[in-house]
Amino acid sequence: MPYQWNDSKSETGPVRQLRVWPHRSLPRKGFAIFIFVTCAMLSLPLYPLLGTVTLWGLLPFLLAAVGGIWWALETSYKNAMLHEELTIGQDEVHLRRTNPRGDTQDWDCQSYWAKVHMHQSGGPVPHYVTLRGKGREVEIGAFLSEDERKALYGEIADALKQAAAPPAPAQ
Repeated sequence: MPYQWNDSKSETGPVRQLRVWPHRSLPRKGFAIFIFVTCAMLSLPLYPLLGTVTLWGLLPFLLAAVGGIWWALETSYKNAMLHEELTIGQDEVHLRRTNPRGDTQDWDCQSYWAKVHMHQSGGPVPHYVTLRGKGREVEIGAFLSEDERKALYGEIADALKQAAAPPAPAQ
């Protein structure tokens, strides 16, 4: 799954941290192999044209096609550089979204008042997960698959319940 939970301790009690990122189906090594294979396949029809003027007429268009594929895949990689970090502590819940260009968006709320909601429909995606508190509602994990959002909803709800519960008395 393209998210990960980490547990730690702070002065105020246990802290759960969630990091969410978009899934990448094509790793960098696969990207290089894909571009190489594309170049090889596009060069096959050019072999009979070696030494002719027609080769020079077709070559710019084939290079433009490879360049367009390269540009589209690089743009996809840059857009997928976003990630979200949710920190759930005993006192406060904090969400930080880092966008592809590096700018950040922050939301925080007291743990007791933070609520997670799943909108079955009506959102930009089915099973849209939001956090509500302090007069605002913010999305989390909209770039995840539908099944991942369903699982994430349950995990966030459990983590918020644990954070809002009063600490057990020491014996």
